[in-house]
Amino acid sequence: MPLDNPEFATITELSRAYQSREVSPVEITGLMLERIERLDPRLRSFVTVTAEMALGQARQAEQEMVRGVFRGPMHGIPVGLKDLCKTAGIRTTWGTKVFSDYIPAEDATVVRRLTDAGAVMLGKLQMTEGAFGAHHPDIPAPLNPWGEAYWSGVSSSGSGVATAAGLCYGAIGTDTGGSIRYPSGATGLTGLKPTWGRVSRHGVLPLADSLDHIGPMTRSAEDAGAMLGTMAGEDPLDPTSLPASVPDYLASVAGGVRDLKIGIAPADMDGICDAATLRVIDEVRRVLTDLGATFHEYSVPPTAAAMKKNWGRYCATETAIAHEATYPSRKDEYGPALAGLIEAGRRLGATDLMKMHHARLEFAGDLRKLFETFDLLLVPVHPFSNPTIAQYDQLLRDPQTMNESLRYTAPYNMSGSPTITLPGGFTEEGLPVGFQLVGRHLDEALLVRAGHAFQQVTDWHRKHPELT
Repeated sequence: MPLDNPEFATITELSRAYQSREVSPVEITGLMLERIERLDPRLRSFVTVTAEMALGQARQAEQEMVRGVFRGPMHGIPVGLKDLCKTAGIRTTWGTKVFSDYIPAEDATVVRRLTDAGAVMLGKLQMTEGAFGAHHPDIPAPLNPWGEAYWSGVSSSGSGVATAAGLCYGAIGTDTGGSIRYPSGATGLTGLKPTWGRVSRHGVLPLADSLDHIGPMTRSAEDAGAMLGTMAGEDPLDPTSLPASVPDYLASVAGGVRDLKIGIAPADMDGICDAATLRVIDEVRRVLTDLGATFHEYSVPPTAAAMKKNWGRYCATETAIAHEATYPSRKDEYGPALAGLIEAGRRLGATDLMKMHHARLEFAGDLRKLFETFDLLLVPVHPFSNPTIAQYDQLLRDPQTMNESLRYTAPYNMSGSPTITLPGGFTEEGLPVGFQLVGRHLDEALLVRAGHAFQQVTDWHRKHPELT
């Protein structure tokens, strides 16, 4: 196996190695399964490992490659699936006790598209209960491979841990208020939250339908483009999927950032973010300026403040709808965080909901105006560097602090905007710190391009946790 540290290769590196016959899909899949067996009893990122299926798919990919058949950049790549993506004949728990024995009859569209592209399915990844902010108290949470006492992010925690630990090469994540971005930032990954509707939600169990985004969590911007290109596109089974053509994200990945106008809002960070976060933002600004981008200050629209405040109640209402079949009839099986969210949603009145909806439309309009001036916005992932698990548990109990933690994430779920999260440095304790670039609707290609440009001259995405 000639690749150096093949467990931490990128998808695009692995794809090239397959084509040159340096390594084979069966070898690489065997390596992943061995690492899962050895490391995951401690890290707890997988709910279900589908070893037999994975080896069968790897053998098929290998046979196709020997015959000269190459399906694309995901062919033969071992990936993990967040455990709210339906998989035919395979348990899909949604992070809950209620769905602990649920076996769907069909694959989610994103799963089918990855399978059709020749990807290898290693199994289902752990997540918070119902994709909200806390794991069910009876289900152990995944542990951050950079420091087991530290937060691994929510709700795509298993997706982040497995990819960062070298147990898969990429994973499906979902993001309703930050759940691709938080674990990507916490574990040093590149996470791409596409435009709402860019990726079909058919067969993906919801937290809040109008806020849920499905996207890839990978080790590089180039990999995120490769994976998104497979996942994205209109789906007749999801009428809310966008009827827009999907570009070849890799074709334009080397375009750089010269002459891009990037917006930055210092007044929305100074005195709010901690020192490590501000240090990363300053360094990102310097790097992108050196690459030819120009930065211009802007004022965050006044309507943004309502988005972080309204997000929780908006999410609660849609979550209550998603759980109508099992709540309150099976209330005793729910953990306190998800049950509390559902109860809040059941209490919200129609008038309050419509006021929030109108505020949401106003914010989306204000954001569109900003993008008449800017190509991208540079913002933090959250105001604080990675907390310990104990600190995050305390944060969950303080509604004001919890709302503030959504400052840089939830508004872009309310607007449906695409964002890419990239690793940009470390705390003094050795924990990764991420940042976001926000783009125009359906401009994921530019996000991938800008992320790749940053990663061509930095090596934060090449740092990996030491595991034995």
